[in-house]
Amino acid sequence: MWSYNFTVFASVFQLLPTAPFHIMELGGSRAVAGLFLGLLTYASAISAPLTGALGDRIGKRRILIAASMAITVFSLLYAVAPSYPLMLGLAIVHGVFWSGLLSSSSAYILDIVPKSRRAEGLGYSGFASILAVAVAPWIGLYVFDRGGWWLLCMEMAVLNIIMAVIAWRLPPDTRHEAPPRSLHPSELVEWPVLIGAVTLFLYSFSYGGITSFVAVYAEHVGVTPRALYFTVFSVAILVTRPFIGRYADRVGPGRLMVPCLALIVMGIGLLSIATDRAMFVVSALLFGVGFGSAYPIFVAHLMHHVAEHRRTATFGALIGAFDTGIGTGSIAIGWISERYGFGRAFGVAGVIALLSIPYFLYLEKRQWTTSVSARRT
Repeated sequence: MWSYNFTVFASVFQLLPTAPFHIMELGGSRAVAGLFLGLLTYASAISAPLTGALGDRIGKRRILIAASMAITVFSLLYAVAPSYPLMLGLAIVHGVFWSGLLSSSSAYILDIVPKSRRAEGLGYSGFASILAVAVAPWIGLYVFDRGGWWLLCMEMAVLNIIMAVIAWRLPPDTRHEAPPRSLHPSELVEWPVLIGAVTLFLYSFSYGGITSFVAVYAEHVGVTPRALYFTVFSVAILVTRPFIGRYADRVGPGRLMVPCLALIVMGIGLLSIATDRAMFVVSALLFGVGFGSAYPIFVAHLMHHVAEHRRTATFGALIGAFDTGIGTGSIAIGWISERYGFGRAFGVAGVIALLSIPYFLYLEKRQWTTSVSARRT
C-alpha cells in the first residue's frame, strides 16, 4: 500500500502543478487554470460518499484496481485534449475515480494499522504521498519544460499502470461486519463525520491554492526553483510527523489539533507576504509541520468512534469535506489573484484557515464524536 500510494501521488503531483501552465498555453486565464483542480476535487467531494459506500460493499482492492485503470485512460486523454474546456470536462469525471481511490486506500491502510498506534501508523503511511510531493513537481515541471505536455501525460500513464499492477497484487480485504445493502442517502453519508470534517474544509482551502499556484506565484516574484515550496513542505513533514504522531497516540490526538491548525495559519499568513526565497522556505516549514500532522491526527481522533464496517464510508465523508476545501481554494485563489494579486489571495486563505480553530474547539466542547459513536448501533 505504501508503494501504491507513492505511485498515485507521484503521478498526480506531476499533473497538478503543470496543468495550470498548459491551460494558460491553450488560452485560459489564471482563474480558468484554477478551475482544473477545483472541478476535479469538487467531483471527488460530491462522489466520495457513493464511492466510499461502494468500497464497503464490493471491496476496497477492486475499487483500487478499477480506479487505477480509469486514471490511466484520463492521462492519455489529457495528452490529446485540444482545448482547455475539454480538459476541464475530463477533470470532472477524473475526480469521481479519484475519490474512490482515496477512500478505499485509506480504509485499506486502517485495516492493517494497530488501533493503539493509529496516529503514528497513519503518519507513516502518509510518508508515501509526502515523498511523492517532494519529488514529483520537480519531475513534472522538468518533463513539461523539456519534453512538453504530451510526454508528461505518457509518463503519468505508465505510473498509473504500475498502480493497477500493485493493487492487483494486494492481499484480499479484511472482512468486517456486513454493511447494509441499501444505498439510501442515510447510509451513504456519515452526517456527524461530515459536520466535524468542516474543520478539514477550512484549512484545506489554503492547500488547494498552494497546489495550483505556488509554482506560478514563485515565478511571479522571481523565486527559484519553482518547485522549492513543495520540497521544503515535504521535508518538514518527513522530519516531524513520526514524533508528532507517536506523541499524539500517548496524550490523545484531540489535544494536538489546535497547535497543528495554528501552524497552518502562520505558514499561509507568511506566504501571503513572501517576496523572497527565505520567506517561501519558512512558510513551507510552518505549513508543512502543521498540515502534515493535522489530517492523521484528526482521523485517529475520529476513528476511535467509528464502526469498522463503516470506515470507507467515513473516509468518503472526510474526503468530501477535504476535497471541497481544496477545490474551493484553487478556484478562489485563482480568481482573487488575477484581480487583486497573490498576496491578498493567500491572505484570504489564511483567514479561512484561522476559522478552523474556533470551529474545532466548539465541536469538541459539544462532544461531536459522541454522535459519531452512536452510529455504531
